[in-house]
Amino acid sequence: MEAPHPRTAPERSTAADGPGPEVNAAQLTVKSPEEMRELGLRLAGLLRAGDLVMLTGALGAGKTTLTRGLGEGLGVRGAVTSPTFVIARVHPSLGSGPPLVHVDAYRLGGGLDEMEDLDLDVSLPESVIVVEWGEGRVEELSEDRLHVVIDRAAGDTDDEVRGVAVTGVGARWADVDLGVLVDPAI
Repeated sequence: MEAPHPRTAPERSTAADGPGPEVNAAQLTVKSPEEMRELGLRLAGLLRAGDLVMLTGALGAGKTTLTRGLGEGLGVRGAVTSPTFVIARVHPSLGSGPPLVHVDAYRLGGGLDEMEDLDLDVSLPESVIVVEWGEGRVEELSEDRLHVVIDRAAGDTDDEVRGVAVTGVGARWADVDLGVLVDPAI
C-alpha cells in the first residue's frame, strides 16, 4: 500500500507574519479508507492530553475513519464508531495515555451553548477531544487546536480519494512537525 502523497509541503506562519494566532499547516492526499486510518495513527503520535481536534468534511468524507485510527494510535478501549446518535463517547486509555472523547456535533444546532452541556471544558485538560462537525461550535474551548478538513479530491474520479488539510492553531502547534503526517519517513 502506498503512503499518502503530499499535495503541498507543511506551511508555517506566526503572529510575526501578521495578526492572529500562530498557524502550522500541512496538506496531503489520502487514497483509501485504510490510508485515512493510517493518517489517524500518525496523528495520534502528535497528540497529548489537552488537545482539541476539530474535524470538518461532508457526510462519508472519512472523519470517523480518521478518528478510528486516532483511537488505535492512542491505545483506547472500545470500538470507535460514529457518535451521531449519542453525541459523545468517552474511550478510556488502556495504558498511561489520555482518554479519547469523540463528539459528533452534527445534531447540535447552536454554537458553544449546546456544547457546554457536554462539559467538554472539564474533560479537555486530561483528554484528547475530537469533535466532528465542530467548526463554528468549539473554537472557544481552546486557543490551541488542530483543525482537519477532509474533502473529496478535486478532479479525481475515484470516490475514495480525499484531500486532507491539517491546520494547527495556537502556540501548542507552532513547533509541531506536521510534515510527519505528509511523509511518515520524516
